[in-house]
Amino acid sequence: MGRDIEKIVLAYSGGLDTSVILHWLKETYHCPVVAYAADVGQGEEELSDIREKAMETGADEVVVEDLKEEFVRDFVWPAMRANAVYESAYLMGTSLARPIIARGQVETAHRVQAQAVSHGATGKGNDQVRFELTYMALDPSLEIIAPWRIWNFKGREDLISYAKKNNIPVPVTKEKPYSSDRNLLHISFEGGILEDPWQEPPEEIFLLTVSPEKAPDKPTYLEIEFEKGDPVALDGERFSPARLLERLNQVGGQNGIGRVDLVENRYVGMKSRGVYETPGGTILR
Repeated sequence: MGRDIEKIVLAYSGGLDTSVILHWLKETYHCPVVAYAADVGQGEEELSDIREKAMETGADEVVVEDLKEEFVRDFVWPAMRANAVYESAYLMGTSLARPIIARGQVETAHRVQAQAVSHGATGKGNDQVRFELTYMALDPSLEIIAPWRIWNFKGREDLISYAKKNNIPVPVTKEKPYSSDRNLLHISFEGGILEDPWQEPPEEIFLLTVSPEKAPDKPTYLEIEFEKGDPVALDGERFSPARLLERLNQVGGQNGIGRVDLVENRYVGMKSRGVYETPGGTILR
């Protein structure tokens, strides 16, 4: 392709990787960078200051889109109808969210007349495939910048050092380098102590569910109404797709439903351990 890059749209989460990437893109390409953040249900604590954080880190423009209803209606519900489960356990919470984020990036790139899109996925995982296949399907003329495949940083410690050197605020320390990904369908954890499969996940990492030992010793009954294969009501009360999944997450989490600890096969040929909480999706499954 070889187009001159005059503006870049970055999939920005405000975490360690994308915060460093934002600064690095500005430093490397000497052009404006638009930070794109999609709200797919990762929570107010992650999104509340994302605009300010991106601007402080060097973004020239910040776009935050609320895609929660669209995510559940057009991505989660079809996956549930298809019984889309990976390796008999993983309900693909991260997999389903990446295409809608990438699509939002491409639409933003068209609006701001950017020539390139960028993401924070590593060269070892599945996310690079999810993002880049979506970019190429929607606009093959866009340049794709995948920093983890081209820069000189070797790992998270290098990023933390770079962030400190350049006064980039990040929520990760060397002592507890967990990474997590959250949306309305699930939250996933990897890294740190979880890289040792002999170690149980520490109880304090779980955010959506109580442990089965602490769950109530009496059943909770739910009546779920479906239309054309999609859930539309709980106990006789109709909800929008996002609100219905939120409610199922609450009930499932209170009852210790939806924890998965899995060593899985990545698309790129590696094995990886992931710890997941998917309470609402597990109920629907």
